[in-house]
Amino acid sequence: MVSRFAQFALVIAVILIVLSCAVLAGFYWATGPSLRCHQPAEGPAEPGWSARAVSSGGLDRCYYLYTPKGYDPARAAPLVFSFHGFLSNPDSHALITGWRKLSDEHSFLLVLPQGTEFPQRWYATETWGTRTTDDVQFYMDILAGLNSVASVDQARVYVNGFSNGGGMTFDLGCRAGDTFAAMGTVAAAVVTTEDCNPSRPMPAIVFHGTADPIVPYEGGEMGSPLLQAAAEITHAPPVFVGVQDWVAFWAEGNGCDPTAETIPPQGDASGVRYSGCDGDAEVVFYTIDEGGHSWPGGFPIPGVGKTSRDIDATEEMWEFFQAITRED
Repeated sequence: MVSRFAQFALVIAVILIVLSCAVLAGFYWATGPSLRCHQPAEGPAEPGWSARAVSSGGLDRCYYLYTPKGYDPARAAPLVFSFHGFLSNPDSHALITGWRKLSDEHSFLLVLPQGTEFPQRWYATETWGTRTTDDVQFYMDILAGLNSVASVDQARVYVNGFSNGGGMTFDLGCRAGDTFAAMGTVAAAVVTTEDCNPSRPMPAIVFHGTADPIVPYEGGEMGSPLLQAAAEITHAPPVFVGVQDWVAFWAEGNGCDPTAETIPPQGDASGVRYSGCDGDAEVVFYTIDEGGHSWPGGFPIPGVGKTSRDIDATEEMWEFFQAITRED
């Protein structure tokens, strides 16, 4: 007969296997390619989520499209692009940011593109590993292809991103600024400002925490030897530009008054506004006191520090975006 101890050990082993599988499945759901992309939708947009395929650079690439409730294809709608971070995907990014809720409330189309490789990434500004794709071209191909899927107001296209996706947003501002009206970033992983030559002044709204362990507020290396080792293993750049430096660079490029105006604080969020800019392309910058590598007001990410509950980056971005229309 099998002893009671052996039976107990077998039960524990089964439980551990099940838990391990659940953890791995959850990790894959949050970081791997989105399963929805295996069966992309075709035809005109309908309310709700759909995965869409587009050919870009000889590859079949995927993005998520969210069409808001009450969408009227006879009326051109604003469009928001939001780029996920490194080690993420459209599913987890939608959860973290809450953009879908605002899409329904304000009737704009929402696009969440999907990166490549594993962990998934954007080849933003400088190479994150060996460059295999042109992600700026991918963005352009999505934008062009949407014309056959939905009715887009081309003067009200907005771009934002988190972490590596924030670096991607920065890169788009440098290289494709004539295609959208304004941009926003959270904890943006900006590797360099060299060779950034925007085609026009670009309004921007920026959020960054002072205790970010992944992309340090002051710039430089990641916050610990363990993180630096992880960056080396995953071919992520371990050194970043300080957010104050690249925001000042952006404001100067927009021709703004170098003296920023103070915005009334919202709890742990203190802000400044660079105004008097060419084309009214203002730059708004929020610092989150003791904030981590997280999306203010969004779903908390374990192990990366505090998520502010005093300001909602998604709502603040949309309020900033909706007042701006791109002039041809």
